[in-house]
Amino acid sequence: MKIAIIGTGNVGSGLAGVLTRSGHDVTLAARDANLAEATGGADVVILATPFGAAADLAARVDFSGKVLVDVSNPVTDDFSGLQVGHLSSAAEEIAKLAPGASVVKAFNTIFAQHYGTGLKIGDRALQTFVASDDGAARDIVKTLASDIGLEPVDAGPLKNARYLEPLGFLNIQFGYVLGKGTAIAPQLLAA
Repeated sequence: MKIAIIGTGNVGSGLAGVLTRSGHDVTLAARDANLAEATGGADVVILATPFGAAADLAARVDFSGKVLVDVSNPVTDDFSGLQVGHLSSAAEEIAKLAPGASVVKAFNTIFAQHYGTGLKIGDRALQTFVASDDGAARDIVKTLASDIGLEPVDAGPLKNARYLEPLGFLNIQFGYVLGKGTAIAPQLLAA
């Protein structure tokens, strides 16, 4: 699959590495690059940028017809809370900015460090929760997650990003504020 990733930080680079190794055609682009060129032929575009960059990106790039994956957690600049929550989510706000795209929330609970260590803790694959109003787009992202070694968990409609983003923020709190480190990840376990 042809994938464009906007954002060359730890998450964008990490995703680019594991997706390339799993056989996908990946273009990694900085936010200030020629994004129309980078995203033009892509089937899937992953926004590996802070939530605050979304409005500028949507004004510069036509995401119509694309599966647009939001990996952000809309944390405040001082990491004390979320910029958006409860009545909306970063993913829903991005969907408003890019109405022709099929927006999917995924990968937001995975610390970037895991992309270099096999996406497992012990012998258990990490999970990613995948939410979208477009079932076909959700299935595409679940397949990408499986391709790179994650266990995808169907999280239903995009409005459920309202709960996935606080989960991502809680993971950040556990990892950085409460000192548990980045070798952690939330999991949904079933009997």
